[in-house]
Amino acid sequence: MSASSVQLQIQDHHVVMDNGLLQVTISKPDGHVTRIQGYGIDNMLEVRNKETNRGYWDLVWSETGSTGTTGTDELIKGSDFRVIVENEEQVEISFTRMWDISLQGKLAPLNIDKRYIMLGNTSGFYSYAIYEHMGEWPAFNLPQTRMVFKLRKDKFQYMAVSDNRQRHMPLPDDRLPKRCKELAFPEAVLLVNPIEPEFNGEVDDKYQYSCENRNLKVHGWICSDPAVGFWQITPSNEFRSGGPLKQNLTSHVGPITLAIFLSAHYGGEDLVLKLKQDEPWKKVLGPVFFYINSFLDSDSDDPKAWLWEDAKQQTLNESESWPYSFPASEDFPKWNQRGNISGRLQVQDRYVSDDYITVDGAYVGLAPPGDAGSWQTECKGYQFWTTTDNDGFFSIGDICVGDYNLYAFVPGFIGDYRNDVVLTITEDSDIDMGALVFEPIRDGPTLWEIGIPDRSAAEFYIPDPDPTYVNKLYVNHPDRFRQYGLWERYSDLYPEGDLVYTVGVSDYKNDWFYAQVPRKKDDNSYEATTWQIKFKLDSVDQNATYKLRIALATANVAELQVRVNDEKAEPPLFTTGQIGHDNAIARHGIHGLYRLYSMDVPAANLAAGENTIFLRQATSSSAVAGVMYDYIRFEGPPSSNSNIEKKEI
Repeated sequence: MSASSVQLQIQDHHVVMDNGLLQVTISKPDGHVTRIQGYGIDNMLEVRNKETNRGYWDLVWSETGSTGTTGTDELIKGSDFRVIVENEEQVEISFTRMWDISLQGKLAPLNIDKRYIMLGNTSGFYSYAIYEHMGEWPAFNLPQTRMVFKLRKDKFQYMAVSDNRQRHMPLPDDRLPKRCKELAFPEAVLLVNPIEPEFNGEVDDKYQYSCENRNLKVHGWICSDPAVGFWQITPSNEFRSGGPLKQNLTSHVGPITLAIFLSAHYGGEDLVLKLKQDEPWKKVLGPVFFYINSFLDSDSDDPKAWLWEDAKQQTLNESESWPYSFPASEDFPKWNQRGNISGRLQVQDRYVSDDYITVDGAYVGLAPPGDAGSWQTECKGYQFWTTTDNDGFFSIGDICVGDYNLYAFVPGFIGDYRNDVVLTITEDSDIDMGALVFEPIRDGPTLWEIGIPDRSAAEFYIPDPDPTYVNKLYVNHPDRFRQYGLWERYSDLYPEGDLVYTVGVSDYKNDWFYAQVPRKKDDNSYEATTWQIKFKLDSVDQNATYKLRIALATANVAELQVRVNDEKAEPPLFTTGQIGHDNAIARHGIHGLYRLYSMDVPAANLAAGENTIFLRQATSSSAVAGVMYDYIRFEGPPSSNSNIEKKEI
């Protein structure tokens, strides 16, 4: 058989896709990947595992009315096998699991069609799935669905998630009770007796390797002998939930590689897909590509670097080929069944510039109709995002047919943009939105500000980790916030009194702790914390109202109370009430869901001279109850230049 042709072998309990480069064996009719053979490796998947625990699709579901992000785990097991395409250039096979009322309470009420594709002369294979909920079926919740591959631990021991997040990894055996100590959360362990001594004293936690969707394009593992890489490539984000900033798991100790399509990580229940009775729903998840490469460059003395760079190039090739032409399902629209949109976005903030502001790198996207910012919790439909060029122009192509709002957010400015027009994308539609203007919320001039409005707390003070709990990868690393237990350092740095920040004197890079969390007391309980912002006003306009704006990068079982010049005032000037289940603090994220709050500060609450704003994080239920700030701004009363007429662009 030539390396360019594909053959399908159908056996009693398995099917084998073979293109001369790889052989991929899948159980029949279950649809689990049991063997990947090629490049001198008989099976890249963990042969010590049962066939149902090597390469598979799964989901988590719960009954309607359930709260939280957990539920019943379901290994998606097909009951019917079909050959969809079989020729020398391509094989596509289907494993379906159908639902009916007799399965109520046993399986998620979905019809699921799992597909696998192998092309000729392609060193890898594709997979996608069509999920469908019929309108008359019961309501239910779907917190998570994904693909999982568990590779051989004796082969794949070097992991790569990005250019600067790569390392030789501990073995899964190192996470067994006699070799590790469980930390505050079961995902995090301290390695105390690892098989390889180099890992002794390190922390391992899968959440330390999470990544935002916008950057989560390729990740995987490398085998040294023979030099072979196994990579999960996501060519498009259109089918992922939560938009470009949503964080997902990647690869972690196992060795395990994940393709996450839907999850509530870093967002909590707000990101759980909830389908109602009488709500029909269908979505295509994928295709994603599983790429296997072999070291071929005799001139290179670094096989790992070569394999990684080759995987990145393959990722670029896959992205440029999107939408793929070869998936056979009619539910996956080809390029000529999609539409396009273009336009220009500028910012108008008359307290920053008299002119319209052109921003390079503003995020512009289409997502199902909703409120401004609703895209970050949207998980039922498709999303399509891009960034503006140097002149603010944008173009989004290959958009699936449907109704959308156009959304945007601009680093450097607070708030969200939404165009009020519901856009209907049809086949071959090409919509020119023309000139769009985002007017970030503002009432008056900036009197002072803390931080950078970029939906992240990364600019604030990130402490060194407790030397007992270090991941060596993140020592002197740009992502130092990924170290374990940084929240505990607040109590070390502020054992008695809380943080006090003086405008004009303090520097937020060094003096504003990255997360406002409870203080740990001597009896190991926790107490609420109150931060102070001290500032001076030369005078106060007694006939005016001032404005305080607080943008949060994340919240977890938190209540932020704001008081001005009276720490004991009841009620406080403002309270968020209890908000958030993002869990970004515990999971080493530097943000979760973005929240923006604006509050009036009456002149009667202020004084000429010294003033203090008290920020109390009132909950203390756990060490990681708290908030991360994105940006804080105090605005004075509107001034005369706030009446500048809008310009035409």
